[in-house]
Amino acid sequence: MRSLDPDSVPSRAGGSSTGGDGAVHRGVRPDMLLGAAVLLCGAAALVLGLVVAPPDSVQGNAQRLMYVHVPSAWTGFLAVGLMALASLMVVLVGSARWDRVARAAAELGTVAMALAFVEGSVWGQRAWGVWWTWDPRLVTTAVLVVSLIGLLAFRGFSGNDQRARRRTAVLGLVISLEVPVVHLSVLWWRSIHQPPTLLRPSLSDPIDHTMLLALAVSMLTFTLAGIWWLRRRYHQLTVRQEQVATGVARLRVLAQRCIPAGSATEDAVRNDVAASGGER
Repeated sequence: MRSLDPDSVPSRAGGSSTGGDGAVHRGVRPDMLLGAAVLLCGAAALVLGLVVAPPDSVQGNAQRLMYVHVPSAWTGFLAVGLMALASLMVVLVGSARWDRVARAAAELGTVAMALAFVEGSVWGQRAWGVWWTWDPRLVTTAVLVVSLIGLLAFRGFSGNDQRARRRTAVLGLVISLEVPVVHLSVLWWRSIHQPPTLLRPSLSDPIDHTMLLALAVSMLTFTLAGIWWLRRRYHQLTVRQEQVATGVARLRVLAQRCIPAGSATEDAVRNDVAASGGER
């Protein structure tokens, strides 16, 4: 039995040890530019939403919560849409890269929709006098948030093989169908929630132009922040998967050096190692 020299094992499966650093350096400048854009747009949104835009004629200053509520819901819808696209690619080609995109998008969608739900409850308390009511918009949003949380839990416990990725992707595609139900729920059923501020069937101006400008800048801020977070999270998931692949490569070398060739133990270890790894 030969001893294992750690230096003789590749530090990354299928690549050199310097590849990850190069990827990090290549991603620093875009992330910095995105971060700066988020800060600038966020500052403009604060000024427009709190100072420039007038209060609502009925709800007063409580209406200013719209500048957080609508952009968070918008970001959540975009994230779930991206999750659906990535999930479709996983179903078609079984790519681990698209699986990471789908996972990052699902996480962003969960956070954004949960923020929209909580902030909407605060707004509802100011407008309706209650934190919760069995309104179609509130119920469908709550179902979407719970479904996304369940999807992430299922993905976390289902392993990293291609079959597990495809099962999660199919579930993600089904959950993404809830987005149009959430958006159109106030039109399909009797609701005390106001009709959609944007993306509504009517072509008339939904709100005052100054309010619309403040809302547009807020939505741009949330969208850029979502893109920034998705890039960071995708990179984290990629590094984690590469670390797993590196560990699998080390175990494979250890098994080949320390276990006699052709033995039943070697076959068992090889199967275990193969099951623990995944595509990069």
